[in-house]
Amino acid sequence: MATLPVARTVKALRAEVSRWRASDERVALVPTMGALHPGHISLVKAAQRKAKRVVVSIFVNPAQFAPTEDFSKYPRTFANDRAMLAVAQADLIFAPTVEEMYPEGFATTISLDGPAKAGLEDAFRPTHFAGVATVVGKLFTQCAPDFALFGEKDYQQLKVVTRMARDLDLPVKVIGAPTVRETDGVAMSSRNRYLSETERAAAAAIPRVMKETAEQIRGGASLSTALKRGRAALEKAGFSIDYLEARNADTLAQPKRGGGEKLRLLFAGKIGTTRLIDNIAV
Repeated sequence: MATLPVARTVKALRAEVSRWRASDERVALVPTMGALHPGHISLVKAAQRKAKRVVVSIFVNPAQFAPTEDFSKYPRTFANDRAMLAVAQADLIFAPTVEEMYPEGFATTISLDGPAKAGLEDAFRPTHFAGVATVVGKLFTQCAPDFALFGEKDYQQLKVVTRMARDLDLPVKVIGAPTVRETDGVAMSSRNRYLSETERAAAAAIPRVMKETAEQIRGGASLSTALKRGRAALEKAGFSIDYLEARNADTLAQPKRGGGEKLRLLFAGKIGTTRLIDNIAV
């Protein structure tokens, strides 16, 4: 198997993309922070259905880590990631250094509102989405893809990036791909490796309770009643809950009285020292 090429600089990335463009080939981008798992590979496969060429970025972005979060401890598994992407037949890895992405004197961030200020992840990680939007905005201008694929597991992030691309008239179509799950329903995540055997078993309560809560809402239960029951069930399973909320599926705003809008159920909470997130459609 041929070695999958790696671009370490924006210049090298643009040179490769320019060669593809000269052959009128469409390009898709899959942004990641590495520590890849089958959920990421599903994004690559979805990207291949949209475009002839697929770039996967691997960059642990310091701008989206809060001071209380340990950037240095984020898992870095580049050799394994490269092997997985070679098997998946991606076309190029873009793996810049921090200095390449944020050179000395870098002083620009993207200011956000709308789905980035929904009182969900932003309430617990207030600087997170500015860091995400800034690095994704840079990746979009560096790679200039036709499509960009993001997993629905990070649902608020998907909505933030979609809104940013639309508001800034960036010529890229942002596509959300379904969450890939383990056999017991737990969403695949690089964080799952930190769970003990007992914690991993308890994590199965997340998709089960969310499904039950969504069914109650669809069955006519009030949001407050269904969510209260769901929170109690997750606490009983051992979780310290940051939020379990039903929101407008597009804007992430609080649902309007009277119903009729599409809703998304979103969860975040800790078990032990590991924080997990998930979401499902209602």
